[in-house]
Amino acid sequence: MFFADREDDGTALHELDNGNEPLLPSQRNSYLPRLYDYVLVADKVEDMEDQIFKKQDAFICELKQKNIKVTRIEHHGKVFFGICAPEEIFAKYKYLLKVSDACNWSGEQKCDLSVSLCTRIRIVHFVLNNTFIGSGEGLRDLLCQGAFESIFCLHEKKEQKKLKKKWASWLAVMKLFQQPVTDIKDYFGEKVALYYLWLGWYTRMLVPAAVIGIVVFLYGLAFFNTSPLIHEVCDSDIIMCPRCDIGCSLWNLSDTCSYAKVSQLFDNEGTVAFAMFMAIWATLFLELWKRHRALHVSKWKVYDWCEEEEELILEIVNNPQCKPKEFRHSYLRSIVVLLLVTLVLVVIIGLTHALVICRVLTAILLSKSEWDFLRDHATTIAMLSGAVLHYITIQVMTRVNKIVAFKLCEFEKTRSFAATEKHFTVKMFTFQFFTLFSSLFYVAFFLGRINGYPGKYVRIAGKWRLEECHPSGCLTDLFIQMAVILLLKQTINNIFEFTVPWLKLCFKRTKAKTMRRKCGNCYRKACREDEGNFDLCDLCKLRNWLENYDLNNVNAFSLFNEFLEMVIQFSFTTIFVAAFPLAPLLALINNIFEIRLDAIKMVSLERRLVPKKTNDIGVWTRILEAVGVMAVIANGLVIGISSDFIPRLVYRYHYGPCATGNSTTVDCMTGYINNTLATAFMSNYEVRKDFEHLIENGYNITHCSYKDYRSDEDQSLTSQFWLILAIRFAFVILFEHVVVMCKFIAAWFIPDSPIRVKNERLDDKLRRLKKELQEANAIYSSKCTDV
Repeated sequence: MFFADREDDGTALHELDNGNEPLLPSQRNSYLPRLYDYVLVADKVEDMEDQIFKKQDAFICELKQKNIKVTRIEHHGKVFFGICAPEEIFAKYKYLLKVSDACNWSGEQKCDLSVSLCTRIRIVHFVLNNTFIGSGEGLRDLLCQGAFESIFCLHEKKEQKKLKKKWASWLAVMKLFQQPVTDIKDYFGEKVALYYLWLGWYTRMLVPAAVIGIVVFLYGLAFFNTSPLIHEVCDSDIIMCPRCDIGCSLWNLSDTCSYAKVSQLFDNEGTVAFAMFMAIWATLFLELWKRHRALHVSKWKVYDWCEEEEELILEIVNNPQCKPKEFRHSYLRSIVVLLLVTLVLVVIIGLTHALVICRVLTAILLSKSEWDFLRDHATTIAMLSGAVLHYITIQVMTRVNKIVAFKLCEFEKTRSFAATEKHFTVKMFTFQFFTLFSSLFYVAFFLGRINGYPGKYVRIAGKWRLEECHPSGCLTDLFIQMAVILLLKQTINNIFEFTVPWLKLCFKRTKAKTMRRKCGNCYRKACREDEGNFDLCDLCKLRNWLENYDLNNVNAFSLFNEFLEMVIQFSFTTIFVAAFPLAPLLALINNIFEIRLDAIKMVSLERRLVPKKTNDIGVWTRILEAVGVMAVIANGLVIGISSDFIPRLVYRYHYGPCATGNSTTVDCMTGYINNTLATAFMSNYEVRKDFEHLIENGYNITHCSYKDYRSDEDQSLTSQFWLILAIRFAFVILFEHVVVMCKFIAAWFIPDSPIRVKNERLDDKLRRLKKELQEANAIYSSKCTDV
């Protein structure tokens, strides 16, 4: 069974507040008093001389010196400490917040129940984490040492049921973009509410991007069978050079007919317009989000909220004799951290090179396979396996990156948790960005461009040829990489994100059934009252605590993980969207379910998050702006360097049938494929040496073709190559300048705050100033009367 120790036991650790049932509910406050804000859990220690027991006792004593109510209940080898802050702490906080101009607190505003409880949880969390025993150890140290097992705040059953019905259920998926953000704010705090507000806005803004992406895809589909380029590939009898040394033979260009059709779906003229649209879309999304945010934070009365002032208020509430934590900066530490971050990035880039080598070796091994299918599709299978291996590397490195980022933040010795969170966010995103995108950057800008040509192939360790682009073009490789990573990452992550906490909870509840049976049943009428004005009996307290104890654990960075996942998705959606126009559509479908999945997990499967007050999504805004700039650069390079847009344009107006300007019945792109191919003759000694395995296998050939702009005689670069290269660079510069100009115009044209919000804040300030003046006049008049 369980027992609750009473005050007269004589030991501070065994103290329990009087649980006598009051005759009438207290009327001292304008809101209902909260029974318990937090619950500390520890393993039961029988030996009172044990150091763990002494540290528990010392910490509980420190809490009681701050007039915090502590209730101790033992059950099944565990000790539960119910913690409730005194009302005077909340009153002090409210008064200091009222006199603080930066917090925009109106003295006439009445605190409703939910906001008051949310505030209390935040205050108690700060007090607990800033309570230290005689040895200088705080709650975090005691948790690491095992003095306490865990700490959690309790879910409010009524509010929890309300959120489940309106928001945190799979049926709510039908509501699409509707979210009760004010109710979320009242229950989880402004920080969580702003995350869901941002995620809902991002999902809503994905609709036009997804529609345009589908239009671009359908545009390519419309010319699926009529494009002269596709016909030229499918009807070709050109013999192409082997793509690798071992197991690769000569192949016909017509073998890539299917891939040429697929590449037409995303490598067409519409891709350029779509890339420009997405770059401007990213700016519009951020600027409109700032307005959307301003509307809500103004409504929540936190528009002028100041983090530093909030921290000072909590410090004073916790300890009136406190001293402010001064800002400090060490150039030496900053340099060391910068060098260490650079070292980590070098390691991540090194992993990318390792993946390239693995892909090359995989293609060689598959080329030696006895199965015809593996031999014939060795390069494609190697590319797909490389994408899967890249995904596995991402999952492993995510955990490694998190540990390294934490260690670097500890080395920096930041001033506050908010500063630690900011630095950790920047480092973790940087590490994850390089982990996720380094392979994509290699495929987009280096694959097939540094591998050489027949007679002078670039080889790893002088032995293995570097891999080449897909026969249908380098953009096809990027398309496949993007599709595999996006589909795998989103689908598998969502499955694990929901099923793992759900299975853990099922296992815990099954295991805890025996513990709950030993609690017995309560027949006390007051415990079943809906008003909740009476203190619950020990049995009902324990049942409530066990229900929350069984839920999955959360930490201060639980919300960070959700933000990181969505910002990485935003990066995928914008940076290489030119290679994968359907990325916004996949992101939209994912986010519709992601909102409800996160909501169900947060409300039903996990312990209650500590409410945090804020008026913005913090450093994530700067990161999103940086991603928007990178999207302009990356998409400009993809279109200008990776795709065949520029070579096609040059051929159409300078080398093709229509170059002379005379009207002709022949399509302007006729002959383009042949124009992009160079010929390697076996009469050249170096070429013959590279392809000697063909001669050994009995192939009697005189020449083969490969994709490049080189002279057939001496394999030197042609003038067409240099012309295309010059136009590529000119296009990239022009594209980036035009798009960046459009981004600046959009940012200037759309104000960060709506006029209505500005006017409301102006009226509110005027009203408060008038009230202050009236109070000052009243005081002055009373003094004159006394005289």
